[in-house]
Amino acid sequence: MRKKSAILAILLGLSLAISGCGGSTTPKADPQPPDTGTKAPPAETKTDDAKPKIRMIMQYGVFDPSKEFTSQLITEKTGYEVQYEMLPAENADEKLNLLVANKENFDVMKLNSAQFYSLATAGALEPIDELLEAYGTNINKAIKPASWGSATIDGKKYAIPEVGSGVAVGEELVVRQDWLDELGLSVPTNTDELYTVLKTIKEKKNIIPMTGSKDSIYGDIATTFGVLTDWKDVDGKLVHRAELPEMKEFIAYMNKLYTEGLLDTEMPINTAQKAIEKFTSNKAAVYKLAWWNAGSTIAALEKNSPDAKVSIIPYLKGKDGKAVVGATANTSWFIAIPKASKNKEEAMKFLDAKLEPDTFRELAIGKEGVHHEVKDGKYYPILPKFNEDLGNGSGFLTGVDEEMYPTYWQARVRKDPVLQMYFETFQKNAEGIIVVDPMSPAPPIEAVSKNTLKLRTLLDDNVLKFITGSEPLENYDKFLEQWRAEGGADMVKAANEWYQTVK
Repeated sequence: MRKKSAILAILLGLSLAISGCGGSTTPKADPQPPDTGTKAPPAETKTDDAKPKIRMIMQYGVFDPSKEFTSQLITEKTGYEVQYEMLPAENADEKLNLLVANKENFDVMKLNSAQFYSLATAGALEPIDELLEAYGTNINKAIKPASWGSATIDGKKYAIPEVGSGVAVGEELVVRQDWLDELGLSVPTNTDELYTVLKTIKEKKNIIPMTGSKDSIYGDIATTFGVLTDWKDVDGKLVHRAELPEMKEFIAYMNKLYTEGLLDTEMPINTAQKAIEKFTSNKAAVYKLAWWNAGSTIAALEKNSPDAKVSIIPYLKGKDGKAVVGATANTSWFIAIPKASKNKEEAMKFLDAKLEPDTFRELAIGKEGVHHEVKDGKYYPILPKFNEDLGNGSGFLTGVDEEMYPTYWQARVRKDPVLQMYFETFQKNAEGIIVVDPMSPAPPIEAVSKNTLKLRTLLDDNVLKFITGSEPLENYDKFLEQWRAEGGADMVKAANEWYQTVK
């Protein structure tokens, strides 16, 4: 690892960029987090009868951690009393840097990707390899070997990767089945059939054949052209979607839909909510639905049109007659122990205790018979107790049992039968055809982290211009020159340098 000098000065002046290759940004909200104190408590010494208090910094949330069911359950199960403190909703990175620069005595930090990379490379985080070997039995069983790469820099682990609920698909095209029946049409299986369906709907129904938002450019249609994820392995090298030859084919197809009025002309300015409103108010026939919006979307449609029927369009097949769908498996959060901690060994013991299998299950979905029940081998929430006690529970997780958590987590989608149906159908339709972004297990890479968000916005804005025809497709190569000059070339080079080390 590149050594850092004058760590305090660097950290005080450090401005973190939002990373697009993993983690999440802190939600914006008006209320300020509960005042849980900002100064470190006096150092506590461990005795045979007592464990030291663990001091943990969390991401922002609109709740008081000390009063949450999960925080009390953690103390009950692990024996550790924990003092939780939150980063603020605004200027979270600056606050974090100040705390670290002042050597505040935190024992555990839950960090997003950019925060983790900056602190790790500045020398502010403790390498945890030896701690894991000595005290991380449960952690080492819970975290899959492939996941550790995202938290490893120069051969050393600096955090426990928290990967979330596993690889899953989130969206799929849906269509008004009652209108297909009325027009004698079948559910399309490829882009040619989709074109015919959309053209017939326009001619016969005089409505928007397919709507969408400015944030839903890709997906089911793009995958049929081989545009699946941000990165693709082509003959052993990583190629960004911007540079794939297939991108032009995809854009040309979308431009045809747009030019012929088969794609919502307001797609470049539609918000997700606006697109949903068009679908639920009988103004559009096809829409790319996210399963987490299914409950409210279908309810709104049924309210407006009680006789409406919706079908899920299975993932469309490409030229080779096969369907594929892209997904990412990025690390959501990084659980680190700062160098300033006076309780490093106890911090690791605490984190390990939380991943003891029975303890973790209760932290994830509560107590059986109180918060959840098991039916036919599946976990179902007991409402309203599940929501009342576990609504903010994910904020307290510090790594997950990667084998079991995807199963436990599905209790959260079984709160609503409609939500459950769409989630489970999407996953069933994607069985055996998911292609995971090959950059998913990568650690934060500076050239990637600092350029991803900026270049994603640049790409998406220009793709919309090419789709609508405001910029001719023959200018795509000229756009690529700009994309490469503004960081794309550096990003691709750095990504491939990493990729060659793990192949």
